[in-house]
Amino acid sequence: MRFRADHEFPGPVSRVLAILTRPRFYLDLTLPDLSQPDLVEETREGDTVLLRFRYEFVGTVDPIAQRLIGAGRLAWIQEVRIDASTGTGALHFEAEKDPGRLHGDASFTFTESTGITTRHLDGELVVRVPAVGRMAERRIVPGIVRRLDIEAEAVDAALAAGD
Repeated sequence: MRFRADHEFPGPVSRVLAILTRPRFYLDLTLPDLSQPDLVEETREGDTVLLRFRYEFVGTVDPIAQRLIGAGRLAWIQEVRIDASTGTGALHFEAEKDPGRLHGDASFTFTESTGITTRHLDGELVVRVPAVGRMAERRIVPGIVRRLDIEAEAVDAALAAGD
């Protein structure tokens, strides 16, 4: 299922990217129904930063989702890749236990106009489970978009604090 999100930040692209390429930003970010993440990998090569985190869902699991994950907990690896030289990036996430059944990708761009940075994100969530996959996607996507909105609010707060 496709999803999109646009966020405006009150600052230049360079400051927004400085925040979003810091592992501590994500490690301190509290998102609903998720554990605080564990940093799995941080790689910096030139203007490109790759951050990988492990999250665990700690909220109430929908019965359909419970069928997806079985008796275990839902955990996934989330990868954020940002290229500061082009103002572009990618988000990839996949279930830790069975990535073929639950995964997603998004690309995003940052543009700046008169001191305002806009992030445009375009992605897709895939739940490969016969008969319930599409229904599960429709239930999961609003939570993904809401967490992106919360992340954007935290970027706004960091910019206001001078980070």
